[in-house]
Amino acid sequence: MNQLIEYILQFGSLNQQQIDLISKKAIELTLPKDAYFSEAGKVSRQVGFIIEGITRVCYYNNRGEEITKYFIEENNLVVDLSSFDNDIPSSSYVQAVTDCTLIVFSKQDWEDLLNTIVGWDAMVRKIISKALLQKVARISPLVSEDATTRYLSFMERYPNLINRIPLSYLASYLGMTQSSLSRIRKNIR
Repeated sequence: MNQLIEYILQFGSLNQQQIDLISKKAIELTLPKDAYFSEAGKVSRQVGFIIEGITRVCYYNNRGEEITKYFIEENNLVVDLSSFDNDIPSSSYVQAVTDCTLIVFSKQDWEDLLNTIVGWDAMVRKIISKALLQKVARISPLVSEDATTRYLSFMERYPNLINRIPLSYLASYLGMTQSSLSRIRKNIR
């Protein structure tokens, strides 16, 4: 719980009563590797904060191929925001890449926090803004760099992820086949 509170305090201030309320609403969830936090076609009903582990956001393209959009690691919120906020079915899956421990809030509890804690909505907007900026920073190089440069950039930006995620997910994220990624890795060594 301390990790979550420290994370939130980067975006605003809370008094002890507010921290206690957040703690009371939070539920710890263990998500085993390959399990889904949320699924395409279903409305997202929870917000999570990753204490330990890695999740990925993925979807299936029109050819039935699984595409990894991005990874979410420790000390980050995980939610399909569009589905959660608008009560619409999600177009993506959020899947555990490793065994994960999360702190989770139901939609009702999240809304209770919004309605009870003064400034909570402003803090949440700052968190979402930071996440969107990170997302854009991740996607931009994928469009403009060649495959080897994309892999090297990923290694440089996310050294703690490189050995924790399956090559198939990484290849999908980087927009290449697994065999291409294997060749690139072999040539770098």
